[in-house]
Parts: sequence; C-alpha cells; structure tokens
Amino acid sequence: MIEVRRLRVLRALADHGTVTAAAEVLHLTPSAVSQQLAALESEVGQELLERRGRRVAITSAGRLLLTHTDTILSEVERAEDAMRLFADGSTGEVRVTAFATAISLLVAPTLTRLRDTTPGLRLVVRDAEGHQGITQLLDGDADLAIAVEHRGSPRADDQRLTRIPLYAEPFVAVLPSTHPAADVAVLDLSMLAGDDWVMTAPGNPIRDVVLSACEQAGFQPRVVHESDDFRAVAALVAAGAGVSLVPRLAAPSEALVRPLLEPAPARRVYAAVRSSRADHPLITATLKALTEVAENVVT
Repeated sequence: MIEVRRLRVLRALADHGTVTAAAEVLHLTPSAVSQQLAALESEVGQELLERRGRRVAITSAGRLLLTHTDTILSEVERAEDAMRLFADGSTGEVRVTAFATAISLLVAPTLTRLRDTTPGLRLVVRDAEGHQGITQLLDGDADLAIAVEHRGSPRADDQRLTRIPLYAEPFVAVLPSTHPAADVAVLDLSMLAGDDWVMTAPGNPIRDVVLSACEQAGFQPRVVHESDDFRAVAALVAAGAGVSLVPRLAAPSEALVRPLLEPAPARRVYAAVRSSRADHPLITATLKALTEVAENVVT
C-alpha cells in the first residue's frame, strides 16, 4: 500500500529538483527524504528516480505516479478539511430514529430549521417503532433516538444515555359513534371496562401506557384487535370493533375522540443520545432545534 506522506516527498522533489531542496521544504533531513523515496520505490515496485550528477531525475514510472499523486493529495486535503469542519460542528451527518408521529411533528420541522441555522448538517431519518430506536442508538446504528417513555425504557440513571424530555401529550378515548359514552364531554376510563379494545401490538410503548392506565382504572382491557397504525385503529373503532386510547396528536381528524378525566395517561416523548457523543457540536445543534420545535408541539 502506498503511503500518502511518501507521495508528498515525491511531489516536493519534482517541484524543487534536488533532495536537499525537497528536504528543506518538508522540514526533513536529506537522508530522511532519500529513505522515504526508496521506501516508495519498494511500495510501487518501480524505479522512480535516476541519478544525474548531483541532481536526480524522475523516471517515466515516477512521472506516471505523479499524475495520480496530484489527484490523491488533493482528495486527502479535501478529506482533512472536511474532518476539521466536522470536528468544529460545521458539517456532517446525524442519523435520527423516531416513530412516525414524531417524524411528522418534530423531525421534519427540525430538518427545515437546521437547513437555515446549520446548513452543513445533514439529518438522515429512519422510522423506528417500539424499542427499536433506543436499540439502534445503543448499537451505534443511530446518533439520536426519539422515543416514548414506558416500562421497558432504559432507566433514567443509565450512564450510557443522555436523555432530554421533549413533550408530553394526553391520551384520548376513540369511540364508535354508537357508543353509550359518545355524548359524554369528559370520559372516565372505567366506563370502557366492558368494551372490546383495539390496541397496538405487544412491544409498542403505547400498549404499555394504555394497559397501565386501565389497571389504574381498575380493569384489564379485553384486547380483540391489534394495529400499530393509528389510522387503522380509528377505522376499526368507527366500524364498531371496539374502543381505544391513542395519543391526542396521533388521533386522525375524522375520529370520534373524547378527553379523559384527569389525571389522564400521557405519552412522554424524549430524545436520547449516547453520553459519549452528547457534547458533539452536531448533536447539540440537532437537540437545540428539536427542543425548540417541541415547545410548540403540545398547546
């Protein structure tokens, strides 16, 4: 494999004509320059130089290598500049995982905001439901995860993660139009104890929150239908298949929803990053924009 530093020595020799002059420019000794050039010849398996008195001439093989050297050194310089900008937080990529509603309400507006405030930062977004986002974050497959607090969440004192609360939104009941409680202004959750339920699938954090709320209301819901798509949940409820609880912001506009008596269960949304990366300028810029957008999510 060719070492870039030795290509720099060859370019300096070509530009300045003698080993001594090249050594002076490179802040090396003439002996070190000669050693580097000999090592380069060994790497490429070709004679690159020929002696002509006190000077050295570059062979045809050396001239061929020089045509590639200029391209290689230019690309290396660009890479070095890019890494400096990345380290300064001026440019780079942040991989974000989030559930669908958070992508719509948080991530998309954040992307727009960052385009103006930090144009060198590029968000790469992946939909991740349930536990997937945090798992991908801890595995190193994401830089930032937006997740829902639930019983299976990592503990608040988990040293691997830095967590930032974003917003909390109450759950609302979704009812068929023919339900006896359809005309109730504010619903007591216990009124739904005898109904069939449409619920998210096991592993979805929403299911844990709803089950916990039902337990606190004194009953265990009879789950008949399952879907992680809130529009599908609302369609099943509208068809009379059962009742459901969904986060208020995720409820389809056409659904018949009723608020719940306080204290209503809430979907608590937070952002998480690996603690080792929490202070990186690109991460902090993304978190700043996310928290600013989140301030306007729940009104």
